[in-house]
Amino acid sequence: MRIVIALFDRFTALDAVGPYEVLRFLPGAEVVFAAAEAGPVRNDAGSLVLTASAAFADVGSCDVLLVPGGPGSRALLDDDVLLGWIRRMDGVSTWTTSVCTGSLLLGAAGLLTGLSATTHWGAVDVLESFGATYTAERVVFQGKVVTAAGVSSGIDMALALAGRIAGQTAAEAIQLVIEYDPRPPFDAGSPAKAPQAAKDFLAERIR
Repeated sequence: MRIVIALFDRFTALDAVGPYEVLRFLPGAEVVFAAAEAGPVRNDAGSLVLTASAAFADVGSCDVLLVPGGPGSRALLDDDVLLGWIRRMDGVSTWTTSVCTGSLLLGAAGLLTGLSATTHWGAVDVLESFGATYTAERVVFQGKVVTAAGVSSGIDMALALAGRIAGQTAAEAIQLVIEYDPRPPFDAGSPAKAPQAAKDFLAERIR
């Protein structure tokens, strides 16, 4: 069970690490972090570094491909090297997945045309420009392609995928070992539920 997680400059850490903490428990799992070049890759805040053990060019197969999102994803929507590699991996993978704006990279690679998909709520227009239909769900399965909404939903996606791969009992055991029992102190985790004051607070800081 070879799981390949793509990394790129200014990725969002939880997009990659959340699913990693789930999928690494799958029976026989081998997790490979891959980037344009092997070595350190900084997240969107610049303060956290993950190490890619392989370059894209050296990874020719996988069972599960996971593409995280983050601010850096938008800068790569016309990167022929990355998009070509994503298409090649999709050609041999059992599952092709994304978290947050990682779905934009799947879309730019031509993998979401005519499919329902999800992404971060702030990137819906870009997602649909690639021929996908946005669905306001945390996890969307479309055949072998699985997309997750913003950041934290990557954990939900990975658990749902673990259930498809190894069965519900194994997925429940993984959920137990990571003690994933979310009880958020606020009910503001989606645009549909967040109070206007929270939206205004955020808008002033991301202009």
